[in-house]
Amino acid sequence: MTSIALSSGHKMPLVGFGLWKVPRNACKDTVVQAIKSGYRLLDSAADYGNEIEVGQGIKEAIDQGIVTRSELFITSKLWCTHHRKEHVRLALEKTLSDLGVDYLDLYLIHFPISVKYVPIEERYPAAFFFDPEKKSVVIDPVPYQETWQAMEQIASEGKARSIGVSNLGADLLMDVLSYAKIKPAVFQMELHPYLSRKQLVEFTQKNGIAITAYSSFGDASYQSIGMVNQGESFVPLLEHKVILDIAKHHNVTSAQVLLRWAVQQNIAVIPKSSNPERIVLNTQVFDFTLTESQMKSIDGLNQNIRFNDPAKFLNYPIYAN
Repeated sequence: MTSIALSSGHKMPLVGFGLWKVPRNACKDTVVQAIKSGYRLLDSAADYGNEIEVGQGIKEAIDQGIVTRSELFITSKLWCTHHRKEHVRLALEKTLSDLGVDYLDLYLIHFPISVKYVPIEERYPAAFFFDPEKKSVVIDPVPYQETWQAMEQIASEGKARSIGVSNLGADLLMDVLSYAKIKPAVFQMELHPYLSRKQLVEFTQKNGIAITAYSSFGDASYQSIGMVNQGESFVPLLEHKVILDIAKHHNVTSAQVLLRWAVQQNIAVIPKSSNPERIVLNTQVFDFTLTESQMKSIDGLNQNIRFNDPAKFLNYPIYAN
């Protein structure tokens, strides 16, 4: 699997397997299938609620001799309830225990939103809501710098070999770079042809930070959970004529075209699928190249449409203009 060099000195595969919304009852087998299919990067998070099952899949794959721990690149993410410096380590230790590993290859701050602490033994994962009955969000004003310095501490101890950020705007990334002793190795962001973020991509890469794109297929993951505004006018990316025509030209799937568009920009991707054939096909994005004209055609689809926006479900406008 082709990889990208990180500022931490490690390498990250350009194609990984995303674990958001993978059901717990299918997660173990899905992880084993993904590893058998050639994936070495597994993108997990405490908030996904399936890290125990992810860990079971990792253990089974290792026990079967399919892979060794050192061949895997395991990512997880710090949740918003654990941004205070004394809570970061608690969250990490829970994730390590659930995954059954001694270290993470990459640990990200999931969102630049700090909410009131909920003890692990009380409710886990805690989601955004302090009171799930009332669906109430209680913001805890923790400076991002405090959280980042706690992340640097666990990185210096080797518990996370690389650390990074997710879901930031450019202004907060600039702020992190002003005080970071350990620079973020990776910035994970929503990125697809409807949200191409060219200026942010250029700034991030110029500063030596690798990018992982999530939601490479645009609206596909959000339709089923009601996070797509039906009033927005767009064609689903996987069905867009521009994408379908390019896929036909290369004799590949529309999903492969969308993934290739990202990796051709040296941006890592973390697609997921429950279909064994598609799981394999999504890794096969290195044996064809999009022409300059095709890349420009895909770039031209940008509409600045964001599907994962806390302003929609929390009234917390971190991306406000």
